[in-house]
Amino acid sequence: MRTPLFLILMLLAVKGTAQRTITFQTEDNLTVTADLYQKDKDLPYILLFHQANSSRGEYQETVHKLLKLGYNCLAVDLRSGKEINYIQNLTAAQAIEKNLPNSYLDAETDIMASVAYIKSISSHPIILFGSSYSGSLVMKVGNHHPDVLAVVAFSPGEYFQPGLILKSTLENYDKPVFVASTVKEKPFVQELVTDIPEELLTLFIPKESEGIHGSKALWENHPGNEEVWLSLLLFFNKIAAE
Repeated sequence: MRTPLFLILMLLAVKGTAQRTITFQTEDNLTVTADLYQKDKDLPYILLFHQANSSRGEYQETVHKLLKLGYNCLAVDLRSGKEINYIQNLTAAQAIEKNLPNSYLDAETDIMASVAYIKSISSHPIILFGSSYSGSLVMKVGNHHPDVLAVVAFSPGEYFQPGLILKSTLENYDKPVFVASTVKEKPFVQELVTDIPEELLTLFIPKESEGIHGSKALWENHPGNEEVWLSLLLFFNKIAAE
């Protein structure tokens, strides 16, 4: 695939927006740690959530490209995770210290607290952006949530069984949603999203590689990342025009 010039320029994003590490509380009194990137207080926010055994460091590279697209970003440590890119998951460490539940599904509380935090500082739209298990959670949380404009989910799946069937929470979906899958994950992801209205769903399946699980598919060192970025950029352009 020949890469369009506008995509090349976007992928060459450089650091420039100030990063501030913040904390806020959940309803069960856990302190959540996150990195806040505020480009302009009048811009919408993308809330970024990591995959299993990971941290907010998963978005260390990706966030600067999203900022260049015209968004503020909040990269969040969820209570289920460990470390990536030398960034320790401080929320997960505190959940263990406080003996609080820290399953994948328990991390939904942290996502809800993240939305509440952003709504406390901004009235602008929110996009939820998840990776693997958190991709599933943002699809669940985003459906019918009045403060959520759109959802981006990389490699979502039925990670919560038997406690929860994710597909059952996606009925009557009311938000634009971008869902990315690897080639191997394709049949499972396609089944998951069958009830989402076609006009709201953007389903990305890689054609130039086998794909990478989760949001790491966007990393520069992974084959096919430009293909993913192009599809994601078109999705952002679509929701901005609505």
